[in-house]
Amino acid sequence: MVKLSVIVPFYNVQTYAPDTLRSLRANAREDFEFILVDDCSTDGTFDILRRARDDIPGAVVIRHEQNGGLATARNTGLDAATGEYLTFLDGDDWLAPGYYERLLAAAEDLGCDFVRADHVQVTGRARTVHRVPHGLRGVPFSPRDAILPADRTTSVDYPYAWAGIYHRRLVDRGLLHFTHGLRTAEDRPWIWRLHREAESFAAVGLLGVFYRRGVASSLTQIGDVRQLDFIRAFDQVIEETARDPEADRLLPKAVRTYAAVMAHHLDSIERFEPAVARKLRSMSAAALQRLPQDLLNDTLDSLGDQRAARLRRVRRRPVPAGTAPSVTTGAST
Repeated sequence: MVKLSVIVPFYNVQTYAPDTLRSLRANAREDFEFILVDDCSTDGTFDILRRARDDIPGAVVIRHEQNGGLATARNTGLDAATGEYLTFLDGDDWLAPGYYERLLAAAEDLGCDFVRADHVQVTGRARTVHRVPHGLRGVPFSPRDAILPADRTTSVDYPYAWAGIYHRRLVDRGLLHFTHGLRTAEDRPWIWRLHREAESFAAVGLLGVFYRRGVASSLTQIGDVRQLDFIRAFDQVIEETARDPEADRLLPKAVRTYAAVMAHHLDSIERFEPAVARKLRSMSAAALQRLPQDLLNDTLDSLGDQRAARLRRVRRRPVPAGTAPSVTTGAST
């Protein structure tokens, strides 16, 4: 029986894929499988994967016939995975030797639906440790209770799918798949759904994933229209949270996070192509007008002068009729 399935999407990362694959080999075990999904790369990535397939025990290579984006590639891997536990890695990141064995042991010992782990961010030669924003370590906890408080960084603000391990029962419950076609922020609706609907999780202080930042081909570095998928992703967070029985309690956090991420993109609008920048402003205006206005007012009052002023200016922009219906909560009163 396969104990752990590791899902690794690749897209045009021929420079970094060899490091990723070497680190997978250093984590191989006879009951591990590695689902390597090539998302229709146009460089030499697929050839690298084919050559590595025979070198990594348990490796399976799947190639998309057309590019679908990270969320779709991860879903392909989820559909092919057979392990009792599942985890993710991105095709330009890498692992410490033996990391997955330690992470699996922690998950089995804790018995939770999912376990979140720390990671090392790598930018050039600089390395920085990033911790799960949850104070209790190695203790099972309610994922729902870890969403709040609204005005602090919490576990839903640490959305990285590869920073953890997940029991198969989450797949069986329909909680582990991503929203098809999201090109960026695909992990935001995903982490919110996990925290609203899973029954238990824990945070552990294991370090073993090295997250590469500043990669030229990464969507975080490209100012094209795909970046605007964050609006669709957070619209989904708001819509699903508004239907939650505890919407009144949880929506302030969702609205605040959405506003903060939107302000971040607007603050760096100069990196976008001109047409995309215009679209960012218009889509942001419509999104702000869709939000529960009382919660948005409270959020803007607490965000800080600069970010609040920027969002208020965008909020005043005219939007086409019918594009910004307000979100209403599904909570009982």
